[in-house]
Amino acid sequence: MTFDLEEQEKLDALKDWWKRYGIWLTGALVILAMGAAGAQWWRYHQHEKAAQAAVVYGALQLGLQANQSKAIKDDTATLIDKYPGTPYATRAALISASKSMQTGDTKTAETQLRWVIDHTSEDGIKQLAVLRLAAILLQQKDPAGALKLLDAPYNEAFTARFNDLKGDALVQQNKIAEARASYKIALEKLDAQNTFRKYIEVKLDALGGEPK
Repeated sequence: MTFDLEEQEKLDALKDWWKRYGIWLTGALVILAMGAAGAQWWRYHQHEKAAQAAVVYGALQLGLQANQSKAIKDDTATLIDKYPGTPYATRAALISASKSMQTGDTKTAETQLRWVIDHTSEDGIKQLAVLRLAAILLQQKDPAGALKLLDAPYNEAFTARFNDLKGDALVQQNKIAEARASYKIALEKLDAQNTFRKYIEVKLDALGGEPK
C-alpha cells in the first residue's frame, strides 16, 4: 500500500507539473522543430541559388570568350539583381567593369566596381576593385577620390600596386616628396625580376633627383 501511495503521489505531482508547464514545453519543442526545418530550408534555398548563379556565370564566361559585350553586361545584371549574395555576382561585376573600360564606358565600370566594393566579403576581390576604381579616378583627374580609396587596408600582396597608384595620385596633387616615398615602397615590395619595376623606376626618374 505504501508503495502504491508513493507512486500515486509522484503521478499526481507529474500531472500537476504538466498542467503548469506542459503547454510551454510543447511550444518550445514546436519552435525548435520549426527552427530546424527553417534552417534546413534556408540551406537548401542557398544551395539552389548558388547553383542557379553558377549557370548564369558559366554563360557569362562563354560570352567573354566570344567577346559578346552585351551578353556579359546582361548576365552581370542578372547576377547582381537575383544573386547578389553569391561570389559569382562580384566576380561578374569585375569582369564586366573591365569590359566596360575596354569599350570606353567608364561610367558603367565605375558603378560596377563600387558595387563590388560595397557588397563583396572577400578581401582580395574588394582590394582588386579598389585598385581598378582608383585607376579610373586618376584618369578622371580625381586624385583626392583615388587616395581616399587607397587609404583602405590592403593585403601584403597588393602593397606594390597600392603604393604605385598612391604615387600617381600624389604626383597629380604636386606632392612630389610624398609621391617619391610611395614609389619607393612599391619598388621595395617587388623582386628584381618583376617587369613592373621598370615602370615604377621610369616614374621615379621623371620626378628628378631628391632635394639636398
